[in-house]
Amino acid sequence: MAAVNSLSQRLKSQRGAELIEFALVFPLLLLVLLGIVDFGILFQRYEVLTNATREGARIAILPGYVAADVSGRVCQYLTSGGVPTTGCPAAPTNPTVTMVEWDIPVTGKPAVKGRKVTVAYAHNFMFIGPIIRILGGSWTNAKTITTEAIMWKEIAGP
Repeated sequence: MAAVNSLSQRLKSQRGAELIEFALVFPLLLLVLLGIVDFGILFQRYEVLTNATREGARIAILPGYVAADVSGRVCQYLTSGGVPTTGCPAAPTNPTVTMVEWDIPVTGKPAVKGRKVTVAYAHNFMFIGPIIRILGGSWTNAKTITTEAIMWKEIAGP
C-alpha cells in the first residue's frame, strides 16, 4: 500500500514542470530573438545601400564619369559599410548597379536632365530561414533590396 501511495504522490508532484514549460517555449523565444537580429542586419544593409545609391548618383551627375565609375563608387561605399559584395568593383553581380538618363518634369518649363541610379542587392537571412525550415515551414531565404536615387544636372546660369 505504501508503494502505491508513493507512486500516486510522484505522479501528482509538480517537480520538473518548469523544465517542460521551458522546453516548449524556448524554440519560440529563440525564433523571436534571432528574428530581431536578422531584421536588424537587414535594416542596417538597407541604410548602407540607400547611402551608397545616393553616392553613386552624385558621381553619375558629375561630368566625365561613366557607369563603371558609378559602380565602383557604390561598391566602395558598400564595402566600407560592411556589406558583403560579389564581383566588386569590376563587374558587380551583387549589387547590380544601373544608371540611366532621366528627364525630371518641371511645370511650365522644359524638363531638367538628370541621372537615375538604381542599386539592387540580394540579402540572405542567416537565422530565420533555416529555423523555419527545421520547423517544417517554407521561407524564401533571399530578399532583394532595391534603392534608387535621382540627381539633376546643374548648369551655371548665363
